[in-house]
Order: sequence, then C-alpha cells, then structure tokens
Amino acid sequence: MATVSEVIAGYLGAAGIGHVFGYPGDPSVEVIEAMRKAGIRFVLGRREGTAGLMALAYAQVTGRPGVALSTLGPGSSNMTNAVATALLDRVPLVAISGQIETRREAVFTHQVLNHAQMFGPISKWTAELRASAVGATLRRAFRTATAERPGPVHLTTPADVVGAEADDAAIMLPPMRPVGVATQVFAAPGVVADPLKRLAAARRPIIVAGIGALRAGATAPLVRLAEAAGVPVIVSPMAKGLMPEDHPYFASVLDMACNDVVWDFLKGADLILCAGFDAVELIKSWTPKAPVIHIDGMANIDQVYPAEVEVVGDVAAILAALADGWQGEARWREAEVAAHRETLSTAYYQGRVTGALNPTDVIDQVRAALPANTRATADVGSHKLLVGQGWRTTLPGGVLMTNGLSSMGYALPAAITAALVEPERPCVCFSGDGGLAMVQSELSLGTELEVAPLVVVFCDDSLNRIELKQMRRQYPAEGTRLMPIDVAKAAESMGCHAHGVDSSAGLDRALAADRPTDRPTVIAARIDPAQYAAQF
Repeated sequence: MATVSEVIAGYLGAAGIGHVFGYPGDPSVEVIEAMRKAGIRFVLGRREGTAGLMALAYAQVTGRPGVALSTLGPGSSNMTNAVATALLDRVPLVAISGQIETRREAVFTHQVLNHAQMFGPISKWTAELRASAVGATLRRAFRTATAERPGPVHLTTPADVVGAEADDAAIMLPPMRPVGVATQVFAAPGVVADPLKRLAAARRPIIVAGIGALRAGATAPLVRLAEAAGVPVIVSPMAKGLMPEDHPYFASVLDMACNDVVWDFLKGADLILCAGFDAVELIKSWTPKAPVIHIDGMANIDQVYPAEVEVVGDVAAILAALADGWQGEARWREAEVAAHRETLSTAYYQGRVTGALNPTDVIDQVRAALPANTRATADVGSHKLLVGQGWRTTLPGGVLMTNGLSSMGYALPAAITAALVEPERPCVCFSGDGGLAMVQSELSLGTELEVAPLVVVFCDDSLNRIELKQMRRQYPAEGTRLMPIDVAKAAESMGCHAHGVDSSAGLDRALAADRPTDRPTVIAARIDPAQYAAQF
C-alpha cells in the first residue's frame, strides 16, 4: 500500500513536475521524503513567500502547475502572498501546507490556523487531504488549478495523515490541456454578431492581446491575422512576446511607460478585438468608446470593459479562423504603425539627464549586451513600467512579471527559478533596490543552486513610485527613503559575483566582463531617478 505522501509524489511525477519549492516543518517530513524517492527535487527557499513565488515562476516557465510547500502556522500564513499572486496572475499553483494532527486540530491552538478560512478567499479551491480520498482530492486539485482561468488551490496535510496508508492510491491524472474547444458566440440585441463581418466593416481596428492568448499559444494565428488584415497589435505586459516586438504590426504594451500615448492610439480605433485580454492587468480604467469584440476561453464576466460581441472558445483557433476568412485590404499601413512607435519612443526617452546613468540607459545597454533569446524578469516599481515598454522580446514568455497582484519581490525568485529550469537560456532579473531588499537573501540560494542569472538592480535609495506621488502633493518623502547600502558587497557576501556602477561606461564594462556560470552576477546600477519624474 502507498502512503498519502507517496500518492502526492506520484501525482507530481505524473504531471511532469520536477521541482517543488518551499520551507519544511514537522508535517512535511514524509512528503519531502516521498518526493525525494520519486526523483522530485525539493528547493529550499529562504522563506515560504519567496518559495511560493518560485513555484509560480516554475509554472510560467514550464506550463505545468507550480507546487509550493509550507509547514503549519506561520509557514502557511507566509505563503498567502504567493497564493494571492497566483490567483490574480492566473497561474496554476498547488500550495500544500502542513497542519497539526486531526485528533488535536479541533481543540489545540498552538500554531493552528484555519486554512480554509485563510486561503479560501485567495484560492480557487481549498481542501484537506484524507487517506480515504487522497487520489480524488489531488485529481480535483490539478484539474481546478489548470482550468480556465488557471489559479491556485490549497491543500492541507495533517501530520497524522501524510504517513498513513492511502485507501485511494490510484494515480489517474486528469486531462489538463484542451484538445479542441467548441466556439460560442454571444451578442447584444440588434448588433451584427459575426466577428469577421464586424472586422471587415471596420476602418481602424486594433487588437489588444493578453495572457489568455499567451496560454492558448496564439502567436502564429495572431501574426497571420495582423498581417492579413493590416491590424496593429497592442499586448498586455504579462503577454510580452506574444506578438514579436520586431514585427511591423506590433504597436506597444498597454499600461506601462508612456501609457497616455498608447491609450490615445487605442482611442483612435473604430473596433477593438480583445484577444485573450484579461482586465486584471489594467492599471488605468478602460476609456475607449469603440465597440469591443471579446475573444477568450471565458465569457466577459468581469465587465471591466464592455463587449457587445463575445466569441468564447480556443483563442488560437478563433484568430486562425478570422485570418483564414479575411478577404479585404490592409486596414493600417505599416508606416502608420511605425509612426506610432516613433511617437512612443520619443516619449519613452523623455527626462533623460545628459551625463547621468538613466533608467532607460540601463535597459538599453543590458538589452544590447545580451542574446536575443534572453528571458527577463521584472519586479514591481518605476523601473517595471520602463522595462515593460522598453525591453524588446520576440518570444512568448520572454518577459516574466506579476501584473495582476503586482507583488514586489517577484523578480529575483523568478529569475533563479528560470535559470534552474532552463539553464541553457540566458536570464536577466531587473529589480529595484526596494524590491531586492524584500528577498535579497535568495541570492544565497542562487549561489547554492549554482545558477547564473544576471541580476540588475536600479539603485536610488527610494520607493520611487510612492515618493513621486508624495512629491506631486508637495509632501516630504516620509516612509519612502531607504538607507543606502552597498548592494554589490551584500551580494558578494552571499557568494555572488558583483559589480557596482554609476555611469553608462561603467555599466558597459560590467556587462562586457566575464561572468561566472555557477552563481549569480549582480550589477548594482546607481541611477539618476530624475527620468522617473518626467515619465510618471
């Protein structure tokens, strides 16, 4: 007979999950041992919250559910931010937390938290594993986590259950990927429901594509439709690379730097096709007046933007059908889209200080120094808005960020995970010094794992996004200034290779220098933040 922990490990193996991220405690000893025997590597994060973000990044990189493990009490409560991030970033995550023995749970209080009440509001489903139903529970957990919209489930593993013999031990992984999705069309009364007819009647259509299209693998049909109909494509931040950013019909990224330029361009449309666009990424309210056709695997239940026609099904198949059915002429000339990008570029570089190391200089110089297939991770802060617009990628998933919950401290754990899972692919982490301060102990994990992401830190001793808001209201910088630290020396103390730079020339030298392949390299870039004030 298999134990409950062995059944857990069996399901992870069947799902192709090779790494679990977490921080152990008494109730997880049996689970970790079962995973070890099954060949699943347990990665010890420096705290549960960052381990959960690593599991989230694992899912983003591999397309398989991420798995995070914590103990009871503070271990589980520390995991909540990562679970909430997975919920709003639409990432499949199985979070497992230990619990006290079932015989004591009802009356004992030490380290006992009600997981169902704690994780219920931030999960798609919560459950407690029992020996009598462990297989069924895991099947439901995996199916729920991966179903549209993907997100987190939370499982509680009592200490007296993990080592018990499982009565329900069969490994029967549920189907987790669609193999063909029927299409449904919904339309408001009195409007033309056929999306192809609507597109043919439009003179200035624009496509806004998002993470639903990314999950559907819709790059090829999206490009075909853009080329056939001559339609510019705006992408959401987490969908960067879905439309190759060197393509003539790539227009821009929504709600990042220069967002006024992008919104003005979008307001000029007479029809907007929202292709897998999830409104969870919207920072600004939806203001365009053009009619919207919603194309997604889910109905437009949020109603953050209105859509008089909804085409619900496989996003890639729907876009392919529109491309195949198109018979008209191009609606936009490539030169018109190029003119928009030029306007955007001019706005992007506003506020540069001559002779200083500007934030856009850092992005441009790092981009020029690294291979085209480099994956970037971006943390939350002023620099994220510039990276989101200015870092160029041509590959789906070429940039990883959190833009649903937008949780600071994401970029470093994500970069470590990406370098661990795909060591052959270059990876650069962009972090502010505030975001790094939240998770900098994970640099030692990167050294321990012998992974080699390039970690670029924008150092300005400030929580700049909030300080700028204080400045606009003529308030002093209260609670938004950080004590200056030598980030390079701190990184070296954790076994990393490091440089400190304060000029474009110094940054170029650091980028040109040899980097070790068995530990992270950290570049602490002392920037002039004046450009942020001009941008935001």
